[in-house]
Amino acid sequence: MANLEKGDGIGAEKMLREALEGGADRTDIAAFMGEAELMQGQLAEAREWLGEGKFSDDSRSRGFHMLAKLEMREGNLPAAGRAFDAALKDNVEDPKLWVDIGRLRYIGGEQVQAIEAADFAVELGPQYAPALHFRGQLVRDAHGMEAALQWFEAALSYAPDDPAILGDLAATQGELGRAKEMLETIRHLAKVSPGDRQLVYLQAVLAARAGDSALARSLLQRSGNIDRQVPAAMMLSGAIDLQNGNFASAAQTLDKLVKKQPDNKRAQALLARALSLGGNHRELVHRFADAALLPSASPYLVTVVGRAYEQLGDRKAAAYFLDRAAQPRSTNLIAMKGSEARALAARRSSAAGDNTLSLVRELIVNGQTADALQKSESFWQKFNGSADASSLAGDAQLVRRNTEAALQRYETSAKVRRPWHLARRMVLTYRALGRRDDAEALVAQYLRGDPGNVEATSMMASALVDVQKWQAAALLLDHAIAQGGSRDPNLIALRARVAIALGDKPSGLAFAKQAYQMQPSSPVTANMLVLARNMNEMPAGPTEYLREKARVLGAQ
Repeated sequence: MANLEKGDGIGAEKMLREALEGGADRTDIAAFMGEAELMQGQLAEAREWLGEGKFSDDSRSRGFHMLAKLEMREGNLPAAGRAFDAALKDNVEDPKLWVDIGRLRYIGGEQVQAIEAADFAVELGPQYAPALHFRGQLVRDAHGMEAALQWFEAALSYAPDDPAILGDLAATQGELGRAKEMLETIRHLAKVSPGDRQLVYLQAVLAARAGDSALARSLLQRSGNIDRQVPAAMMLSGAIDLQNGNFASAAQTLDKLVKKQPDNKRAQALLARALSLGGNHRELVHRFADAALLPSASPYLVTVVGRAYEQLGDRKAAAYFLDRAAQPRSTNLIAMKGSEARALAARRSSAAGDNTLSLVRELIVNGQTADALQKSESFWQKFNGSADASSLAGDAQLVRRNTEAALQRYETSAKVRRPWHLARRMVLTYRALGRRDDAEALVAQYLRGDPGNVEATSMMASALVDVQKWQAAALLLDHAIAQGGSRDPNLIALRARVAIALGDKPSGLAFAKQAYQMQPSSPVTANMLVLARNMNEMPAGPTEYLREKARVLGAQ
């Protein structure tokens, strides 16, 4: 029906009821009426038409397809799977059907199989925009923003006014720093769907990236409650409040976000910063002291916790955390131990709702690596389409020093999605295998999809320093500093080293002083300041003091 193809559920329902009154058989229109009700969000009414599964021969596949979508909307995934199976009996080559099968597989934990379904949908309908759009979403998770862009652009070429595709395209352009292109896409979205909920949020993102935080805040306030429900909007709202000095409001928003996404490290760092700037030192310690004890904790988080203890008058605790922050961060993969790791496993278990994941992590951190390997491999065999199962099996293989097997599991997981923590483990595993070129290629590929990632940028810059590509390293380090790395003393110290290597002695000294002022108890920053002072031929007395201090700190 034309109305259904246009997305006009109300118009379709009106015409179908007229047909029913005119004597049409119920089985002839049940599939279409159920689809019309689904479009309007009328789930109970949709079930009245779809639930019995009584459709004409010509509409049977469509009817069961709509029933599957209804079951998905209501969270009944097994029933949705059965309905899809029934739909496939009459039409196995429908790209619309395979797109929705792919979505069901993805949310059901069969992500590898979801990719296969998406590929088949594209093969069946190379000009079917929803298939191209869905494949682009999967590519974005696994290969980053830049790789996904061409899929969204291709989808838009066949459905130029589709709001969902326009929204994803605009967001992707924004993440890649293509502000002008993002603005053009947003204007198109505003024209074809002026009441779209995502429109105001995207406009707020664009304003924030342009440095107009007041406009960004105003736009978010006009978006209803999106900044209290959608994680990305919550992150933006918190960041804007931080920039505007509204620390209490920022902390409140970011606290809700961290509760929604307990493993979101960026949100945790912003929340810690909001609590620190707002003077809520006791709350900061309560929330983040345990996290700052973990080997994976960032130097910034450890420093903030140390400063909070300092403000509370606990000099012993402050000294402990500040000393830890001053130590060079290991680039090795670390197996966590003891109560800290058990607390983390429990926290992740409650968030993910999966006992197997936390159990295997617990076995790993307690040194029971053989049991961890057995259970993780068993879990992977059962759910070999799950990115989480593959990644977990890779971790268990790695602690058993089965490096090749670990990499195979990581690469399987990365086909589905490749967040930075997985990419980082893959990089270090490549290096352990002596495949340094593959490691650097992976970092470069990751950066193309996520150019704002400070740690990835820093890792790439360090690799360039190792081969003395100073100018390229300087560009990357400047980018990392601009993206939020300005509070990392080790990053600033590395920038000082690069400046000196390029012959820019004054800048080298300025960066070295900045790093040392941020972390005077670090042997890295002290040594860099010694080098910078020597290169600038400064008085020997203070330089000798710094050299001795660096020696003592390094020996601790």
